Amino acid sequence: MKKNKINVLIIEDEEFDVRRIQNTLKLYGSIIQIKDIVSTGQDALESLRKTQGQFDVVILDYQISGGLYGKELIKEIKLIDQTIQVIIITKMTINQSDPEFANELIENGAFWFGTKNPTDMEDYVYQPTDFILAVMNGYEKRKLQLENKKLEIEKTRSNNKLENNILARMNRWKMIGSSDASNNIRLLIEKYSQINANVLITGESGTGKELVARNIHYKSKRKFERFVTVNCSAIPFQLIESELFGYEKGSFTDAKQDKAGLFEQANEGTLFLDEISELPLAAQAKLLRVLETGEVDKIGRKDTITVNVSVIAATNKNLLQLINEKQFREDLYYRLNILNIHVPPLRERQEDINDLIKHYTEFYAGELGVPIPQFEDEALNYLLEFYWPGNVRQLKNVVQRLVLLSSGKIDINMVEFSLGSKNIFSGFNLSLTPKEDILPMKEAEFEFRKRYVKFVRSNSSTDAEAAAKLGIAPPNFHRLCKELGLK
Repeated sequence: MKKNKINVLIIEDEEFDVRRIQNTLKLYGSIIQIKDIVSTGQDALESLRKTQGQFDVVILDYQISGGLYGKELIKEIKLIDQTIQVIIITKMTINQSDPEFANELIENGAFWFGTKNPTDMEDYVYQPTDFILAVMNGYEKRKLQLENKKLEIEKTRSNNKLENNILARMNRWKMIGSSDASNNIRLLIEKYSQINANVLITGESGTGKELVARNIHYKSKRKFERFVTVNCSAIPFQLIESELFGYEKGSFTDAKQDKAGLFEQANEGTLFLDEISELPLAAQAKLLRVLETGEVDKIGRKDTITVNVSVIAATNKNLLQLINEKQFREDLYYRLNILNIHVPPLRERQEDINDLIKHYTEFYAGELGVPIPQFEDEALNYLLEFYWPGNVRQLKNVVQRLVLLSSGKIDINMVEFSLGSKNIFSGFNLSLTPKEDILPMKEAEFEFRKRYVKFVRSNSSTDAEAAAKLGIAPPNFHRLCKELGLK
């Protein structure tokens, strides 16, 4: 493989000294070539600008004619190309024994400093071995600097690409809504994303708890690492430990290869534990140990694995009530609940409903490549006043259905059809009691939810259909019925 030659620029105003440099370098002509020779500083700068990085090493006489020389010329050369290595040669009468003079040259960008003569050395540069080594070492240093510069550029490009990717993800998962509640959640996200502590997100199903978790992750220092999400209620009881913590090959009958648990997969990133209340007590104990020590006990492995994971948990249940019922560990609750965000139901932040309808209408119209449909006033008002028991998830599904069905306009009939009933409150009534028997808000809300779910269920052929009308998953519907005391 042919090796690149070291390209040299000589800046010297004495012909005799030029010849001595040439004679010295000629001995190494196979690896060093003189590309140009100039006699003034201005000519040197012009040559460097024209060649655009072709020179590797500059050999510079400290004292040359033309007014620009020495330290000032070194600085100008470095401004053109920081990687060019400058070798200084001077007469022995010029401060050759002054270490401060040599240090000053190095500080100003020189790579090596040497002397030209005694006078009895007519044909070659004095200290020829050191001089040649300086040229070769200067070349190697330039190569290293160019490689580092290239790596830095590639790193910057890679970081820019990652930043753009993160921005795209944040745009996809952006918070929609202008209510005070939504604005307060944004403030908490900004604050919590800069703190390395566990976060517990509470709120009803469909309110957007995962959305909050993703925003915390993408605004944190971990944003370039993985965001791993798991629904604790969706993992079969017997597989929860192996999913969370992983296992070694041969640790049990079906363990035919090593499996990295979710904590390992999320290492250096964020693990989102949705429906944390559904985690069995045995798994809760192991989760607590990981949160306290940062160590994972992998099934079938004797030693532990250390992980660095930010944990965000979410639940739609009252964990304090579950603690009283001995269904959730109190110590785990406090370990998870270092920071807390509550996401109110959509009915408590009605200002967001119009923003969400507008956003999802535009989003799904864009996905389908159709014009954005226009809502008739009656249709829009119906949606704005709707109770939205399935929260944002239900609204999103309804709007998607409306965009699919529309042909430019959305009227009240389409809205009622998309909600699953001609008149969703037909035959449904929550009578108000006399003033002295008024219920507290929580009790009235519980009673309303119970009657409403019972009403939807009675107007559906199956529980799956009722769940679809409410905009929630069948397992969540069954849990809701259990909570409300409905068989």
